[in-house]
Amino acid sequence: MSMHWPRLLTRKRLGSDQAPSESTARTDFQRDFDRIVFSSAFRRMQDKTQIFPLSKIDYVRTRLTHSLEASSVGRSLGTLVGEQIIARHGLKGYEAADIGAICAAACLGHDIGNPPFGHSGEDAIRHWAIYGSGKERVAAIQDPGQREDFVSFEGNAQGFRVLTRLQNRDNPGGLQLTCATLAAFTKYPRESYIGGQLPGVSAKKQGFTIEDRELFEAVAGAAGLIRRDERHAVWRRHPLAFLVEAADDICYRVIDIEDGFRLGHVGFQEAIDLFLAILPEPDQQKARLDRIGGEKEKIEFLRAKVINQGISEAMSCFLDAEAAILDGSFDEPLLDQIPHRNEMDELIRVGAKKLYCAPEVVEIEAAGFQVMSELLERFIEVIDDIAFHGDRAKPKSRMTVRLIPEQFIGPGGVPSPDLYTRLLRLTDFVSGMTDSYAVSTYKKLTGISLPVG
Repeated sequence: MSMHWPRLLTRKRLGSDQAPSESTARTDFQRDFDRIVFSSAFRRMQDKTQIFPLSKIDYVRTRLTHSLEASSVGRSLGTLVGEQIIARHGLKGYEAADIGAICAAACLGHDIGNPPFGHSGEDAIRHWAIYGSGKERVAAIQDPGQREDFVSFEGNAQGFRVLTRLQNRDNPGGLQLTCATLAAFTKYPRESYIGGQLPGVSAKKQGFTIEDRELFEAVAGAAGLIRRDERHAVWRRHPLAFLVEAADDICYRVIDIEDGFRLGHVGFQEAIDLFLAILPEPDQQKARLDRIGGEKEKIEFLRAKVINQGISEAMSCFLDAEAAILDGSFDEPLLDQIPHRNEMDELIRVGAKKLYCAPEVVEIEAAGFQVMSELLERFIEVIDDIAFHGDRAKPKSRMTVRLIPEQFIGPGGVPSPDLYTRLLRLTDFVSGMTDSYAVSTYKKLTGISLPVG
């Protein structure tokens, strides 16, 4: 069994019967990109943490700038691979730019479901579901998959919800992106509970919630993904998901070092040495550096060179493994196979040692953990009180519930009688907050900050 490119590059839109566009000036995949760019969830990423939360330095990357940079790398990587794939298979009706556009759109949205405060926000939601006030509520859910949606909360799965349900929520399929883009977006094409462990990077985490399982089944069917298990919803990756993952991996490895240098956590010579170790002909690169004036400009020059080297090596790895990727037997990150794997991994090790544990990062992430936990604790009590008692709910609940938009409560502001649905709407609300809005709401709920009359 093998996947086939004509079906993998489907222009079918999730939730829409609209025929594919015949325009060559603005293709269906370019429309996907535009729909994500103009979504409110994408704009909110300008105030969501990449590494340094709530940074006052405008140079430091946010989720928004990281996503734009990853998208640029994804477009280049996809287009280069696309040229070879189209030539190899004699694909008609497609251009290399189409594959680049799919990767660009998928990269653009790859972090769109991440909650405030980066990975500590994900940890806070999981902690709340396992140890906090969510523990008893989650345990009361009968379906193991529904329980797992919370105890293993995952930003990637939340991103699929954002793109297919929460944005343009009155439309079937949300933004109604092409199934090719949605499949390439889904690094982990599996539901949360699969009854055990499966080998391969694509099964490491969940890529969609139980509520969204049918939506992904439609995506997988349209794109012709290979199903791995008849009992559980789990598939082999769309081949372009490997390129999306590689673009993200290249960007955060390289750019974290650049940000670390700009903030003084990584020394100039250390950054130079880390980057030169990845590049061919380092002596030639040093000669070019001598013609560049400032330290910042030297780092920027090498950063661009290292990203280009990463693109080249990831492309070669993908093309060498294409047959195994199509039949599903290749299932590991491309950057684990490139010639400069160890040197690329060294960037992560330095980041972990000098950036991710920097005092300003740890202090705000710890505070963010408290903020997220408190928001979940306070709001679930309010939602449950309204669900159980309606107009007889506590006055405080009837007042506080006004802070929650109706779409995250239920039609007419009435919470669902179903516990799973109530919890899912709550995590939709809290995970969609920006860092600043989460802090502001926390201060209002706890009385730390009061409106000025």
